Amino acid sequence: MQYQNVCLEAITCLVPEETLSSREIEARLAPLYKRLRLPEGRLEMMTGIAERRLWPEGTLPGEQSALVADKALRQAGIDRRHVGALLHGSVCRDYLEPATACSVHRRLGLSPDCLVFDVSNACLGVLNGVVQVANMIELGQIRAGLVVGTESSRTLLDGTIRRLNEDPSLTRADVKLAMASLTIGSGSAAILLVHRQWSRTGNRLLGGATRADTDFCGLCHSDRDPTVGGRPEPLMWTDSEALMREGIRAAQQLFPRFLENVGWDRGEVHKTFCHQVGQTHQKLLFEALQLDPAIDYPTLTFLGNTGSVALPITAALGIENGHLHRDDHLALLGIGSGINVLMLAVDWQTSLVEERSGLPSGRFSIS
Repeated sequence: MQYQNVCLEAITCLVPEETLSSREIEARLAPLYKRLRLPEGRLEMMTGIAERRLWPEGTLPGEQSALVADKALRQAGIDRRHVGALLHGSVCRDYLEPATACSVHRRLGLSPDCLVFDVSNACLGVLNGVVQVANMIELGQIRAGLVVGTESSRTLLDGTIRRLNEDPSLTRADVKLAMASLTIGSGSAAILLVHRQWSRTGNRLLGGATRADTDFCGLCHSDRDPTVGGRPEPLMWTDSEALMREGIRAAQQLFPRFLENVGWDRGEVHKTFCHQVGQTHQKLLFEALQLDPAIDYPTLTFLGNTGSVALPITAALGIENGHLHRDDHLALLGIGSGINVLMLAVDWQTSLVEERSGLPSGRFSIS
């Protein structure tokens, strides 16, 4: 996977104001903790997540996606009539149909000639959308395209807490399978890609590599689609240890091919933005890839795992807070259940962002 004509022009995010701390979740889980004699503080200790964010009750993903996409267009100064594709890549959607991208397209007032659809691939949906838009730009089909997503965790968190408290048959092993659901946070992100002739940043997307290890697709799954007999309330069960182990193994196997595709050696990876899962995952991933964790920019402590938008939100905040510098070689390292891995390389030059976000970096030690 290589590109000659694609630039990453803008990455923007929206972070909800409402916070839910790990201590507050444990307080709500008091009946479960008492019954199973679980020690308080284990959620933050095991994950490194102090808090996650929530959208207001009743918020539709498409509403926030339109706002964050508009922010990207305004930041880049791109005429929205020239946007040739709009892809919505988050797990959360407004409805099963039509595509959430349709409501975002309408709110943004994009051209009727714009290609509009949703992309679904767990935590890799937004990055997969970036590849599709980049391919269209490289082929000369469009000159600019938007990839956007919004994840909303409130329903999953509330449902998981309720289930854990109300089902007396659940054991400590069952609770372990539900732990990942308690790390989920909310947020929105948008990525605008343009042809290099239209770019004001010169942030070239060089290429990347992908790997699918679908033998492990059963390690993380939600309830079935309600249209085929699933419950309307989402629940998710995850073998977190196995998923982490196999995901890191897949990333380790892909990394040499990624470096070869983009013409870098390991020491030429100057900065990274990664999917945000947990502090142990972060530590083991960088050990497996033989990278210095100091080149990364984690946001896990105050955002939690925001699914498909975790990497782009982290990138947007990192850019706003000065993590990148001219001529940095930037690696975007995405891992999603399935298991799928997608790595993309950017030759970074400059940002159009003028104001700093003011949000903390969320840095934690992974030494």
